Amino acid sequence: MPITCILALEDGRCFEGTAFGATGTTTGEICFNTSMTGYQEVITDPSYRGQIVAMTYPQIGNYGINPEDAESSGPHIRAFVIGELCEVPSNWRSSQPLAAYLEEHQILGIEGIDTRALTKHLRSLGAMRACVSTELSAEEAVAAAKASPSMEGMDYVKEVSTPESYIWSEESREWALPNVVTGEPGPYLALPPARHRIVAYDFGLKYNILRRLRQAGFEVEVVNSRCSAAEVLAKNPDGLFLSNGPGDPAALGYIHEEIRSLIGKLPIFGICLGNQILAHAFGGKTFKLKFGHRGGNQPVKDLRTGKISITSQNHGFAVDPDSLPPEIEVTHINLNDNTVEGMRHRDLPIFSVQYHPEAAPGPNDAAYFFEEFAALIDQTK
Repeated sequence: MPITCILALEDGRCFEGTAFGATGTTTGEICFNTSMTGYQEVITDPSYRGQIVAMTYPQIGNYGINPEDAESSGPHIRAFVIGELCEVPSNWRSSQPLAAYLEEHQILGIEGIDTRALTKHLRSLGAMRACVSTELSAEEAVAAAKASPSMEGMDYVKEVSTPESYIWSEESREWALPNVVTGEPGPYLALPPARHRIVAYDFGLKYNILRRLRQAGFEVEVVNSRCSAAEVLAKNPDGLFLSNGPGDPAALGYIHEEIRSLIGKLPIFGICLGNQILAHAFGGKTFKLKFGHRGGNQPVKDLRTGKISITSQNHGFAVDPDSLPPEIEVTHINLNDNTVEGMRHRDLPIFSVQYHPEAAPGPNDAAYFFEEFAALIDQTK
């Protein structure tokens, strides 16, 4: 028997659909993602902590869920909003349907709503708080949305960062399709020797970043977001990586301070939240975007070369370019709204990008940044 589910926005607009996955009530900031594939990677991306995610692609669940494509140990979204659920997945890698996976992890899903209307509403009025419920009336759900905390000022990094340091040793080889005749697995691409030892701050680290770093010749030690600058330097790494993550970058003063202490001490590469944390460490500021950049089709221009890449993105905040000191150069901009997508220090071996060069999901136009980081370390040795 289908269970009615309500999606209520804080401005009073409501959508009625059908529940899948878990039942109950949850709240969070609602945002939309324009990726056509990769829903499992979206669900398990720690950067979505505290958020309700709506997919703009009309049918979701076609290829099910498989363990190899998870981007962390489990889901981080508060709820999942889609137009139509595919109940019977068709893919040789699938281990379970999407609905069963969400139910297993107690994540609410709602299908059968007009995701196009929802997306246009959020684009016009901006990201807002929302409630998804199988228990509340529309009026009660709107009230719950209004009573939920804002994303601004929230530190979700402390919820998703690794409790203990570890050396990344999981499978990082790129896999190939099986032989269509014999059915045997295809050959994996060999990994290069680990030439550089780096420390990676886990602010909400995606697994595919770690895989890409290993593919570029890095041995990676992952540390908690509260790891001090002194502890990092005591490990004597060749470089430092600053990961993606959730929440408001301005709320992470305790992290800004430690990263500020590491500037000039070793090469640094940051992605997404790592880019914003670097901006604050340099003395800059960030601001909340109207509805964020989330999807696999964001055009970015490299101001140094004029080259344009199609990129995978997931962020709701951006760096204020006017707040950056003169020694910081903006290197990349988003062609949709001209916001900062990359920067570098003019004198020190430090650079960062706002988007996701590791993709998962999305295009691989920007994967070269991992090799650039390795080259930067080579130049400083």
